[in-house]
Amino acid sequence: MIIFPGPRSLRIPDEKPGLSDNLALPHHERIEDPIFRRAVDAIDSGDVSVLSFLLKEHPSLVRQRTLFEGGNYFRNPSLLEFIAENPVRHGTLPQNILDVAVLLLEAGPEPRSINDTLELVASGRVCRECGVQVPLIEVLCRYGAHPVSAITTAVLHGEFEAVRQLIRLGAKPDLPILAALGDMEGFLQHLPTSDSVQRHLALALGAQYGHVKIVSALLDEGEDPNRYNPGHSHSTPLHQAALAGHLAIVKLLIERGAKLNLRDTIWNGTAADWAKHAGQTTVERFLREQPGE
Repeated sequence: MIIFPGPRSLRIPDEKPGLSDNLALPHHERIEDPIFRRAVDAIDSGDVSVLSFLLKEHPSLVRQRTLFEGGNYFRNPSLLEFIAENPVRHGTLPQNILDVAVLLLEAGPEPRSINDTLELVASGRVCRECGVQVPLIEVLCRYGAHPVSAITTAVLHGEFEAVRQLIRLGAKPDLPILAALGDMEGFLQHLPTSDSVQRHLALALGAQYGHVKIVSALLDEGEDPNRYNPGHSHSTPLHQAALAGHLAIVKLLIERGAKLNLRDTIWNGTAADWAKHAGQTTVERFLREQPGE
């Protein structure tokens, strides 16, 4: 089947690059649609009167998406997704961001947009730092977001307050989530019925967050310490343990066959290099002293 490119992928040779092509600008400054841009500015400033006016004048605005060049997790967001400040654009949120969120949710965004926003809120540090992460999670779930849709992303980013709130709202923790939380009792209950995909991610998370008994149990079950992580896929469990300074995990992984010379696939660094980057001098020294480093 031949697939013809859509209008966005066609570029007239003499056409000048637009705002969306300028990757040096923050996302809101790259929005070319003036109405969408004005709505985002209203979100950022907490101006509910302007936002309400725009939503009434342009009912389809809440279901509209904008496209940013340069592929990443925020490439094609809806208006609602800008409430999360993830990726970081200003580093803060207006005090009335909950009112802004409710206004947008009442306007009828797509279910996909609500779930995508939940994932951004649950994994974003700015929401947590502004003290609105948990309230925003509650509001989004009240309007139909599924708690389970965001729990893995939240745990990968170490947003444990969000993880616990998602569990309170109905997300059932699986083996990887229990491994990240260090819930040994729950982990051992789930381990016998877990599949290889869950165990692989559980090893990555157990190493990342320093849970020795959980990592040991997974290695006993045959998990390979040299597989690249399914979450932070450019690195191995040893990289993540070294970055976080978990010396006991580093020693355990090496004892069980972790290779010292494996390099991450983005910066081409070994686990020792990652420890150095993070200022984990004790872990770096230990790794440098190992034969084969």
